[in-house]
Amino acid sequence: MRIAIAQLDYVIGAFEANLALMADAMAEAREARVDLLVFSELATIGYPPGDLLERPDFVERNLVQLEMIARLTDENLGILVGFVDRNPSGTGKSLYNAVALCHRGEVVDRYRKCLLPTYDVFDEARYFEPGVDVRPLEFRGTRIGVSVCEDVWSDPDVDGRSIYHRDPVLELIHRGAQLLVNLSASPFEAGKADERRELIRRYAGDAGRFFVYANQVGGNDELVFDGHSMIFDGRGRVVAQARDFAEDLLVYEVPDEALGEVKGLEGRPGEIRGAADTTEAEAMAALELGLRDYVHKTGFEKVLLGLSGGIDSALVAAVAARALGPANVLGVALPTRYSSEGSVHDAEALARNLGIEFRVIPIDNIFQSYLDGLAPEFEGFAEDVTEENIQARIRGGVLMALSNKLGRLLLATGNKSELAVGYATLYGDMAGGLAVISDVPKTLVYRLAEHLNAHDEIIPSSTITKPPSAELRPDQTDQDSLPPYEELDRILSAYVERRLSVAEIVAEGLEPETVRRVVRLIDRNEYKRRQAAPGIKITAKAFGIGRRYPIVADYSSLHGED
Repeated sequence: MRIAIAQLDYVIGAFEANLALMADAMAEAREARVDLLVFSELATIGYPPGDLLERPDFVERNLVQLEMIARLTDENLGILVGFVDRNPSGTGKSLYNAVALCHRGEVVDRYRKCLLPTYDVFDEARYFEPGVDVRPLEFRGTRIGVSVCEDVWSDPDVDGRSIYHRDPVLELIHRGAQLLVNLSASPFEAGKADERRELIRRYAGDAGRFFVYANQVGGNDELVFDGHSMIFDGRGRVVAQARDFAEDLLVYEVPDEALGEVKGLEGRPGEIRGAADTTEAEAMAALELGLRDYVHKTGFEKVLLGLSGGIDSALVAAVAARALGPANVLGVALPTRYSSEGSVHDAEALARNLGIEFRVIPIDNIFQSYLDGLAPEFEGFAEDVTEENIQARIRGGVLMALSNKLGRLLLATGNKSELAVGYATLYGDMAGGLAVISDVPKTLVYRLAEHLNAHDEIIPSSTITKPPSAELRPDQTDQDSLPPYEELDRILSAYVERRLSVAEIVAEGLEPETVRRVVRLIDRNEYKRRQAAPGIKITAKAFGIGRRYPIVADYSSLHGED
C-alpha cells in the first residue's frame, strides 16, 4: 500500500483556504499513485480551535467541510482526516474529536479520540467526549489501527504514573490492526520530537507493525507545530521522515507482506528529510515559523521593534528578518540621556548587517516634558523606578504610534528570565502584538546569538559581550537588580518547568536567600504576565495559556515563610 502524509499549515477556521490546501495535497498524491493519504488531527478546522467549538455554526461548517473533502476521494485514493463529530447520545459532551475514513466519494467509517489531554496548553475535556469503541477501520482489506494524538501518550510519564486508565493503541493491536496510523496536532517544545519518536518506535517494534505518524505544522497563536511526521517499520525503525517546521508530502510504500500476518518486517529506506540538528537550530526554526505565521495569519506583512543595542532586541530583529525578509522589518532606536553612544551604534550596525530599515527617534525631550509636568506632584520624592518606567512607557507609546500609522505589527523583545521576575515595564517594553522570545531564557538568548554568528557576525560582538542593561539610569546593569543569569535561569527552570520547591532547588546547590528572592519575584509578578502580549512557546512550560496561577494568592506557605 502506497501511503502519504499531508503535513500542512492550516489557518483555524479558514475553511476555503484549508480545503484548497488539502485538494492540492490530494492532487499531488494522485500523481504519486498514493492509495491512502493521511491528514492531521482536526484538519477540517485547524488546531487548536478553542471556544470556537462552542459555536454550533462552526461545528456545522466543519461537517460540510468533511463532506466536501470526502467527495474529492475516488476508487483509487482514500483518506484519513481529522474532524469534529457530533455526539448524538444525549449524554456527555456534545462533540467528539474524530477521524473519518473517506473513500469513493463518501465517509465510510470513523474513529473517535479516546484520551483527551487536560494538562499544560490542552483543555480538550472542555469540549469533547472521549471515545469508547476502539476497533480497526478496514480499507481495501487491511485493518488499520487509527488513533489520534494523545492516544499514543498513555505510557507512564517521568514520575512513573500514567494519567490514563487505558491504552487505545494497544487495544487496536490486540484487535488485529495490521497497520497503525496516528493523526496528531502535537505542539513543539525542545526535546519533544525525541519523545514522540521513542513512543512510536516502541509501539511499532512491540507490535511488529508499520506505524504512520502524521503531525500538523505551523504556528497558531502561542503554539508552534513542528511537523516531523514519520513512518516506522515493523522493527521500530524510522524509514521515512517529513521536513521539520515546513509543509511537506511524504510518500512511502508499505510492503504487502507487512499488511498481512508477517510481523517485524524491515522496511526499505525512504526519504529522511532535513531535521534541525541542535537545540539552537531547533529553537530558531520554531521562533521563525511562529513569528511568520502569527504575522501573516493576523493579516500583517510588516513588523517593527525597538532596537536598544542590547542582545534581546538584536535576537528578535534577526528572527524577524529571517522569517519575514529584511524589507519587512523596521528597527527603531529611542535614545534618552542614559543611552550610551555604543548602544546606538550597535543598533545601527545590527540593522546594517540584517539589511533592515533603521530609524533613530530621540525621546529625551518627551521624557523631560513628563518630568516637568509631574514635578509638582513628585516634589519631595527621590528619583526611583518611576522615572525609569516613564522612559520605557514613552518608548512603548512611540512604537505603538508608529505601529498604528505604518500598519506594522509591534514585536515585544523581553526574554523569559525578565518576564519571570517582572524585570519589565507594563505598557512600556511589554507593549506589542507578539512577544517573540518571552519563552527564551536569557542564557539561551546568548546561545542563539552565538548560533547566528557561527559563520558571519550578524549580531555585533560588542552587543554580546557587554553587560546587559536597561539603560534607564546612570551606569545601570541588570545584575544591579538580578542574580547572574546563569543562576537565575537555573532557578527559573527548576521552579517553573520542573515545579520544584524552594527546599529542593536549594538542595541542588543554589544559595537559599537567592532562591527565595527569585521565587518571590516570580510569584508576585503574575499580574504583569497576565497582561503581556502572547509569546511563542518553545519550552516545556511557558508563561501563557499552559500556566494558570492566581494573581491574588499567598504563596509564602509553599516557601517555608509562615
